[in-house]
Amino acid sequence: MSETSLKAFRDFAALHDPPTPFVAIDLDVVALRYRELTAAFPAATSYYAVKANPHPEVIATLRDLGSSFDVASRGEIELCLGLGVEPSRISFGNTIKKHEDIAFAAAHGIKLYAFDSEAELRKIADAAPGATVACRILVSSEGAQWPLSRKFGCDVTMAVDLLVLAAELGLTPCGVSFHVGSQQLRPESWDAGVESAAAIFAEARQRGVELSTVNLGGGLPANYGPEVPALEEYAKRIHESIANRFADRPVDIVLEPGRFIAGDAGVLRSRVLLISKKSYNAHERWVYLDIGRFGGLAETEGEAIEYPLVCENDTGAEVGPVILAGPTCDSADILYERKPRYLSLDLRIGDYIDFLGCGAYTSTYASVGFNGIPPVATYCYRGADLA
Repeated sequence: MSETSLKAFRDFAALHDPPTPFVAIDLDVVALRYRELTAAFPAATSYYAVKANPHPEVIATLRDLGSSFDVASRGEIELCLGLGVEPSRISFGNTIKKHEDIAFAAAHGIKLYAFDSEAELRKIADAAPGATVACRILVSSEGAQWPLSRKFGCDVTMAVDLLVLAAELGLTPCGVSFHVGSQQLRPESWDAGVESAAAIFAEARQRGVELSTVNLGGGLPANYGPEVPALEEYAKRIHESIANRFADRPVDIVLEPGRFIAGDAGVLRSRVLLISKKSYNAHERWVYLDIGRFGGLAETEGEAIEYPLVCENDTGAEVGPVILAGPTCDSADILYERKPRYLSLDLRIGDYIDFLGCGAYTSTYASVGFNGIPPVATYCYRGADLA
């Protein structure tokens, strides 16, 4: 997060002083990330992954910029339609859908669906006759800080059979999709998926089915640290991969950005509730916050996502190791322990600790009331208005 963005957040927090914990989203950063993505992938269609952050102001901002939307449920469909998003700009990308939700989507004009099994394909054919479908394939998530392998997708051989079956069922098979894992730090990770897609396209053509679309999914990272490659590195590698594997035919490229769009736009402010040690000889301090894994920081499980931390009241004093934990009566509610964070030795109860890059997968992961603690609140603002 830039100094300008951090200042805008602090100006917002000082002006409105919301009770902690809360997430604040800078809509100007959402818009900036979308424009950066479309500049890097000018020929691609972007379907924002609504699950990353479904706040109506985020959706409206992206709607006005021309984004399409990837939805996972009837609730997300109703959200997008209620905000005036055209059905033609909505993809029902969850491969595990209720029959009645598919029928609802079809009745409201949504034409594009994902699947990865014969049972799901037949469900779509029954509930949304004539729909356009894409088959999700299995790919490796190696290199991703939040892997998404195993649960979704099918192998290449099955994908071809299912796409042929889709045509036989009266559906329109358009291509394949895959996801290399969230917060993917290796630009080359898309190569294998593109290679598999090319093989599927070729075999499907031999069996009388012409495909047109490669959905590269999500995975483009938020800027959590210096190890994150620049967007231009991802774009260069992906464009080269597509050019090499699809030199004989043009293809339509789809992206499903979530974290990349919303992540850097958000800051989660927490407050220190307690600082303690477990023994007289302990080296590290335990720092307990008013938010934890159940309150919105679920992606700290396994210490997978390492959010940058900023202490607003940092005095510049010497730092020491801390174990960060949440407020609930659950021993699993520990954020960072194996890789301790280092915070000021002057840290006091009541101080603010800000988690940067928390615009995605925080408020949507929050419990509705574990231990009677309400879900984390989300606010939106425009940084330019506070300059």
